[in-house]
Amino acid sequence: MAQHDYINKKPANRNNKKQAPAKKPFPILLVLIALILVGGFGYGLWFIKHNADPELVEQQANPTKKEEEVIPLPEPPEFIQEIKDHEVQVEVKEIEQKGPYVMQCGSFRTMDQAQALKAKIAFAGLVAEVKRTEGSNGTWYKVRLGPYETKRMAESDKNKLKRIKIMGCGIWLWT
Repeated sequence: MAQHDYINKKPANRNNKKQAPAKKPFPILLVLIALILVGGFGYGLWFIKHNADPELVEQQANPTKKEEEVIPLPEPPEFIQEIKDHEVQVEVKEIEQKGPYVMQCGSFRTMDQAQALKAKIAFAGLVAEVKRTEGSNGTWYKVRLGPYETKRMAESDKNKLKRIKIMGCGIWLWT
């Protein structure tokens, strides 16, 4: 099969003129419909203007203010006042306090580890103490907070320590 040279090929005769599309006739029907609609709208406005009731036109032009009716507020029922005046008697029982509480946050073999935990607790705004204890298995350094009057106060400080990632603190009665 022979190769074709499309680059050097001359275009075919371009003098072929296409026929121009035929002109569309003027839309007389659409123009007549538009004129009829516009004329009907104008006639409708003229008819409304000349056949309107003069009293209604005057009333619309100059509206009169209506007297506002005062609606009396209903009186509240008697039981609502009784509820407002009623007093409730509540019996308050005193909760017996078991005693002062202490919170221990760590027990270490070296004083340096105990002092490091005490410093972390100080950054939370709490005061801790390091107590040295001699036991059957050697010397221990305990990091304690307190004493607290109620367990609720100790729990509050324990939650502060949890927020700064100091976990494992225990709350005990102080003896």
